[in-house]
Amino acid sequence: MKIAIDGPGGAGKSTIAKAAAKALGLIYIDTGAMYRAVALYAIRKGVNTETEAVDALLPEVEITIQHEGDTQRIYLCGEDVSDQIRTPEISVGASKVAVRPAVRLKLVELQRALAKTNNVIMDGRDIGTYVLPDADLKIFLVADEQERARRRYKELLEKGEKCSFDEVLLDLQFRDKNDASRAFAPLKQAEDAVLLDSTTLSLAETVERVITMIKGKM
Repeated sequence: MKIAIDGPGGAGKSTIAKAAAKALGLIYIDTGAMYRAVALYAIRKGVNTETEAVDALLPEVEITIQHEGDTQRIYLCGEDVSDQIRTPEISVGASKVAVRPAVRLKLVELQRALAKTNNVIMDGRDIGTYVLPDADLKIFLVADEQERARRRYKELLEKGEKCSFDEVLLDLQFRDKNDASRAFAPLKQAEDAVLLDSTTLSLAETVERVITMIKGKM
């Protein structure tokens, strides 16, 4: 079974997909973490994430996913970088490298391979439109811009990150524009996707709605 959850940053895709996967015994795959890992590698190498120099690094980049219980860990060249890739700087870098066709092609190949051998819930920006166009269920998850920024800001504070609400909001606005306007596999709702607005819903309510939709396809 293939479940695709797409939507803008801060809509709660990862949290909701993780919870639904745990409840239903499916494998959760956070595709955004892969792009974050590429951005982290480029930044560590001193490479501008907006330039074609990123493409030249790709042969060196090895990304693997391991699941420890119901937690997904991202490994970059053998190093667990699951925590390092969650900073605002890496968020912006991920959005920049994601516009590069060479980066997307490399990671989409890995994502499709995982979906071929597992029952998966995969979240990202272009899962239903490009990565898994044959998904059994496609959900486009959205929320009000201010609410998304509030959620992300709270999450970062809980992790001990130092940032302001305005910084988080500007980050989301940049990523929204960048993701929706890129030429290759942009963020958009698939024609056969179900639109789910979580602005006024609690996390539990949103998860329950997603689980109900998935059960309807099982």
